[in-house]
Amino acid sequence: MKVKYFILLVLALITDISLAADINLTAAVSKSTVAVGEQFEISFTANGNIEKFGPPDFNGFQVVSGPNQSSSMTSINGSTSISIALSYDLVAGKEGEYSIGAASVVIDGKQYRSNPVKIKVVKGKPAAQNQNTQAGSANPDGTISGNANDISKRLFLRAVPSKTNVYQGEQLAVTYKLYTNVGLVYNSFDKMPDFNGFWSQEINNNNQDVQWTEETLNGSRYHVAVLKQIILFPERSGKLTVDPLEMTFVVRQAVPSNDPIEQFFGGSYKDVKYKIKSTPIGINVKPLPETGRPAGFQGAVGDFSINATIDKTNLKANDALNYSFKVTGSGNLKLLKAPEIKVPADIEKYDPKVTDNINETLNGVSGSREYTYLMIPRHEGEYQLEPLSFSYFNPNKQSYVTLAAKDFTLNVAKGAPVSDVTAFSSANKQDVKILDKDIRYIKNDVSLRASGLSFYGSLRFWLMLCIAPILFIGAFFYRQQYRENNKDLVKVKGKKANKIAIKHLNNAKKQLLDGDKKSFYEAIYKGLYGYLSDKFNIVAADLNKENIQEQLRLRKIGDNLIDQLIDTIDLCEMARYAPISGVSEQEVFDKAKSIINNIENA
Repeated sequence: MKVKYFILLVLALITDISLAADINLTAAVSKSTVAVGEQFEISFTANGNIEKFGPPDFNGFQVVSGPNQSSSMTSINGSTSISIALSYDLVAGKEGEYSIGAASVVIDGKQYRSNPVKIKVVKGKPAAQNQNTQAGSANPDGTISGNANDISKRLFLRAVPSKTNVYQGEQLAVTYKLYTNVGLVYNSFDKMPDFNGFWSQEINNNNQDVQWTEETLNGSRYHVAVLKQIILFPERSGKLTVDPLEMTFVVRQAVPSNDPIEQFFGGSYKDVKYKIKSTPIGINVKPLPETGRPAGFQGAVGDFSINATIDKTNLKANDALNYSFKVTGSGNLKLLKAPEIKVPADIEKYDPKVTDNINETLNGVSGSREYTYLMIPRHEGEYQLEPLSFSYFNPNKQSYVTLAAKDFTLNVAKGAPVSDVTAFSSANKQDVKILDKDIRYIKNDVSLRASGLSFYGSLRFWLMLCIAPILFIGAFFYRQQYRENNKDLVKVKGKKANKIAIKHLNNAKKQLLDGDKKSFYEAIYKGLYGYLSDKFNIVAADLNKENIQEQLRLRKIGDNLIDQLIDTIDLCEMARYAPISGVSEQEVFDKAKSIINNIENA
């Protein structure tokens, strides 16, 4: 008996879905009065399964994104209905009153049209947005940053600094964490922080998958994911701000319902888009003290130790040696400058080779940086390498520290003649130097004599003298011709339109071979629209079907070809958010290629 009752309930549910309210298409905007440059959202909602969608002309507005699709299922008194919404984010270009025309959809083989919408665009700047994620307000594009079902307390970003009061050059770490206890359908990064005034180093995580943990904050339990970890070094003193991290989420929200049948199947829900951002962080950066600053200080901040080594102290003239100076510790290692090392005049010194062994963790940057100098004494004798000093500021002790490496004495014996000497550095085979190519002593017993015929006055001399002006004149006329051919930018874009379209079609072919149908249709769509924009000099904001048809008819393009083009654009536009049937992707590709070739021939 219970089984029969359950079957009757399921049949009643199916009947209610098919016999729900009459099919209709409605258009709505997030606000009817907007400022110039302000974003707003227009959505088209249909209570049925959309087979084909035709957007209106957004004359006077720039499309920022869209169409963005969302769906929901509701049940009232046992009657269940499904609705699909397609939305666009628009930007107003100039003042005035505008009317956005009707959109059209095809549902169950019948066409339905939406109501037109009027928008008033006024002068002024968009209303200032609250920078705090947890305040909860509507964004300019119509998405909600919080407060629907108290979403700001259930989904938010936190930027957690390791410290907020540092010295200039002192390292600190910032961790961006996501807190949520709602169902997430989709997410994307909108804007990464600029870190103005900082030198930044991201901590690389070899694990590409986000690791979720649980954390209790203010008495509530959240699922927490670490999104980014950044090490920062302030480059100037004063009050600096770490900009927020901005993201977009699609959240699945439950819709309240008292229907027991709907509750049995998990209840109804809707997907809602939210834009959130972390709270900006203020960092107080203190200048490095002037008192006690050493004369050789070059900006090192942290806690370091040094060590100097040399690979040999007894050698012959024109032999090579390696002098290494190593800085080890924690701090701004990657910002250190090569130390100034003074050597006697008879020792030749080359620029150092830098070797890093550095790790980045939440505790900061640590490890070592080693400078290896290649030196070559040119004459025999005893030479003294003075001890190399290194100064840094220790923020923990709030004072400067100067360290001195040990000195070295070189005993250089008489070496081989310079023409037979090769210098070798064990640090790197590329440091091998052929000293035979160095400047030698000037000989005073050289006899000068003529060798062969002089080039001056020869036939080759006069030929080259005549060819140079001819080449110059040719280059001048070539430049004039090039400027003449390229001064008409519209004509140049028209010539290149076919090549750009071919690039998009080749990309579409690649996506088709990879099995990515959505990217395939997007590439075809961009290829056709980009070709038409460049070929007929139509800006993207005015690129609509009516304008395209008008431009093609002005150029005597046949109606049959125009209809093929519009049908292909509609097909690609529909396939971007809903599956299609009755036509293969190869047919769409061949048709798009044929349309472009036919327009070129016409």
